[in-house]
Amino acid sequence: MVRQSLNKIGFMERKVQSWKNTTRFLLIGGLSLFFVACSADETVESEDEHIIEYSNNTENVWWKNLKTISGNALGTTFVIKTSDDSLLTDPQEIDDLIEAFNLELSTYIPHSLISEFNENDSVIDLNSTQFFKKCFDLSQEIYETTDGAFDPTVYPLVSLWGFFNDIKAAPSDKAIDSVLNFVGFNKSTFKYEDGIIAKKDKRFKLVFNAIAKGQAVDVVAEFLDSKGQANYFIEIGGEIRVKGINDDKRKWIIGIDVPVEENTGVEGIENRELENYIELTNKAVATSGNYRKFYELDGRKYSHTISPITGRPVRHNLLSVTVVADDAATADAYATAFMVMGVEQSMQLMKDNPDLNIDAYLLFENEQGRIERAYNRGMNMYLMD
Repeated sequence: MVRQSLNKIGFMERKVQSWKNTTRFLLIGGLSLFFVACSADETVESEDEHIIEYSNNTENVWWKNLKTISGNALGTTFVIKTSDDSLLTDPQEIDDLIEAFNLELSTYIPHSLISEFNENDSVIDLNSTQFFKKCFDLSQEIYETTDGAFDPTVYPLVSLWGFFNDIKAAPSDKAIDSVLNFVGFNKSTFKYEDGIIAKKDKRFKLVFNAIAKGQAVDVVAEFLDSKGQANYFIEIGGEIRVKGINDDKRKWIIGIDVPVEENTGVEGIENRELENYIELTNKAVATSGNYRKFYELDGRKYSHTISPITGRPVRHNLLSVTVVADDAATADAYATAFMVMGVEQSMQLMKDNPDLNIDAYLLFENEQGRIERAYNRGMNMYLMD
């Protein structure tokens, strides 16, 4: 039983969730995270400022004001905000940066480097890439740490389950087991040596959707660091990285959603219900969850999280997990891995690997149908409740 098993993990803090109708002014939302507003955006008064504010807008990226850039990227929306006088970049630079990232790692662009690798029996020297090698190396590292719960070689399984093309029925056990034969970094379907990756089996394919948004956040953060930006908040599709302080001269505050299907915020921000808040700086945070991400086949609901170990959608009581790490790619990947692993294994991994420097806040449903919290001791540094 979950309650009895969790009591064995001494470093975990847990309590039955008490529900609150918490209303805040929220500026930015992802799947399960909200950036909680600090102060109102500036209004632009002079004609000169207006010209500066809206210069270099692109089709996908634009100024919201001198301190905020918004846009569309990686199939989702993003926001870049500072509490300094202005952002030390512009929409064109951000658009170019994201385009370069997509051209290497987006599986939705047919001519991207990863798409060409997936569709051809090919060899790639990752040493010559700007983003691919770092993503691949980190993925292998997290694959090993999580015993395969995080695995970008899951592409054939994701395809089998209809994530790229609609399917009318769930795949058979035989089809799943067949695909599992060439899924995994531990398989002999490829060779990776000295930064060069070569296919041995044409069925070997990669998908970095469970880490790419986080890495894109890090790419933007590193770019702003190079510009000398002292304070920033970056959010791409719910993956977040912050630096310095907000407009109120304090750490950045982020809200965690109540993990229930109807808590979407589509009826207005004021109706969105938050389970808790975290306050942090110079850190990244990512949330993964299944409570709003599922689809139906033959009248049955399936999770959007596919286990690369079983080859099937995960079925356990973990509803959402929020991970805090030094970088967004790491937070993104472990949030996905923990959704595969479930509560007990996730808590144990953090206990056994303190050197990973990651903390997590898990929301799960107990046997009575109530939502409970589980989190490691390090998470206490960030929680406001």
